Amino acid sequence: MLLQGAGCNVIAMRGPDGALMIDGGLAANADALLAAVRNATGGSRIDTLVNTHWHPEQTGANEAVGRAGGVIFAHEKTKTYLSNAVYSATFKGRRPALPQAARPTRTTRGDGSMDFAGQPIEYGYMPAAHTDSDLFVYFPRMNLLAAGGVVSPEEWPLLDYRNGAWLGGRVRALERLADLVNADTRVVPANGRVMAGPELVRHRDMYRALFKTMIGYLNMGLGPEDAVQRNPLKGYQAEFGDPSAFTYGALKSMMIAYVPD
Repeated sequence: MLLQGAGCNVIAMRGPDGALMIDGGLAANADALLAAVRNATGGSRIDTLVNTHWHPEQTGANEAVGRAGGVIFAHEKTKTYLSNAVYSATFKGRRPALPQAARPTRTTRGDGSMDFAGQPIEYGYMPAAHTDSDLFVYFPRMNLLAAGGVVSPEEWPLLDYRNGAWLGGRVRALERLADLVNADTRVVPANGRVMAGPELVRHRDMYRALFKTMIGYLNMGLGPEDAVQRNPLKGYQAEFGDPSAFTYGALKSMMIAYVPD
């Protein structure tokens, strides 16, 4: 089941020893969200919480789940970020380390699988896609994909270029996700409505085209401000909103990470 309004999309699943949650919203909404999850799943506790990445919108329920004895699962870099003060291109100021109870208790460096309530679950690491700690979570029997912060049908998910993300990583992530989906796949992004598989494929193609455009800008000696002025994403503005911040970050990330062939 999908719960919205807590700061990000949250997937919840009933289990024999408590619920599974994919992402946890903002800390200010944690109590209300966890009550809603328990009510929706009929359980008394959260057994496992998966953080698709470390941003505050995903990790706000960590402390409550951790203090209650639940497992917090994430990429090992998410644990590193949550254990230290950190700056980001996606929010202002410095975010302090979270308490010990809020940090992941089980981590992964890459791809893997788990089982929950008889459902096989596959997860995969998407390096440098939105942060440098992004995981997708795929339920093959349900044909359901939790894509995290790498895609949205209603906005431009910013690249956290201060913490390892870049446009090439976004393209690679969407190429991988596009290979997982079919016409009937339900894709749950971190923010916005549920998407269909073909929509995700369209986003892959959109970001691929932008990547080629940005290479051209670099070869012309253009900077982020120039990219914003040229506005290569203007054709999508009515659909996803003002692309200026994303465009700036996209070229900024290319200047940091891209090495010409």
